[in-house]
Amino acid sequence: MQVLLFDPFHGAAGDMITGALLGCGADRELVARAMRSVVAEPVISTVTRCGIHAIKVETRASPSRRTLEEVLARCAEADASREAKVMAARVFNRIGRAEERVHGTRTHFHDVGADDAVADVVGACTALHSLGVGGVVVLPVTLGWGTVQGTHGNYPVPAPATVHILEDTNIAIRLGDEEGELCTPTGAALLAEFVSLGNDDLGAYTIRAVGYGAGTRDPKKTPNVLRAMVVETGEGAMPQQDCVDVLETNVDDVSGEVIASAMERLMDAGARDASATPTLMKKGRAGHLVQVICTPDTTTALAMLMARELGTLGIRCTPAVHRFIAERTVEQVEIILNGQRRLLPFKCGRMGGRVYTLKAEFEPARQCAAELDLPVRDVLQAVTEAGWALVRQREGEADEK
Repeated sequence: MQVLLFDPFHGAAGDMITGALLGCGADRELVARAMRSVVAEPVISTVTRCGIHAIKVETRASPSRRTLEEVLARCAEADASREAKVMAARVFNRIGRAEERVHGTRTHFHDVGADDAVADVVGACTALHSLGVGGVVVLPVTLGWGTVQGTHGNYPVPAPATVHILEDTNIAIRLGDEEGELCTPTGAALLAEFVSLGNDDLGAYTIRAVGYGAGTRDPKKTPNVLRAMVVETGEGAMPQQDCVDVLETNVDDVSGEVIASAMERLMDAGARDASATPTLMKKGRAGHLVQVICTPDTTTALAMLMARELGTLGIRCTPAVHRFIAERTVEQVEIILNGQRRLLPFKCGRMGGRVYTLKAEFEPARQCAAELDLPVRDVLQAVTEAGWALVRQREGEADEK
């Protein structure tokens, strides 16, 4: 299984995370397009920090302060995959919850409600999904110490919002020897959202790619970079796994349209999956069992959303359900449609190093079908057939070695 390993020995920020992922091989055009759609064309360059070449990402955003609702709306409008946009929304909801704990009821984001933060988060989430790794490990993150100028005056470092974001994770932290803010709330929220494996889950591994994302400052003693590595675990490594909560409720007095709308809103709010199953309820009434799979940190918010959308009076929660996840990668294949060459993505599921399921990514296929005036099912079928041919060719070559 390929795993992304973050080593935030000098902290983390949104631009540093995006740069490190680009250095590991994330799709630069997809990232630039996503960031461009919410702010402006980013400037992506190579700089040097204490002798280390690193990728610097600049959003070119003007100063701004937005409400959480405005930020989420901009994320939803981004030219990015649905998975990346939903993940970006979860990142900002993490920040929003942390700021509420610090400031109480808020009407706006404080230091992370700017357009540059939106571009950084959308870009980082797009970059992660384009790598198609099977899991993410975060080594201890260095936070720094001292004070930093904030909207309401001088704040202690690490910033209060950063502390609350990391409080809800198992990410190890250390203050370090350097004065100043090394890990921003945006950086902390991205790492908290990305992490899915613990250090002990890795076992032995080999390094396949290394990337460095540069911070803005250039201190003389320590390279201001975030290091990321794509590593391949050995056969003895544990399968990817995580814990989820399962929410469910029975309803018999809402229409299918209302249930479908509720499921869409739940997915947009961070649910990992949602489903509705027809069932026969008491007194012979026809109804539905609505189930939602979510991460423990979103359980309360999603249960409240279920209650509001469905009007149900009770929601059952089965906590801490362990699930095993197949190794997943997103790859691309070239196909010819209407005489035009197109490079389109498909998702693979692997067990034991071999692909057992393959599916074309719908949104890029839909956009391609619209541009070429073709039925989307024809594009999906072409990508699937070409993807299987590519996979079988690679596995055949591997078997011969």
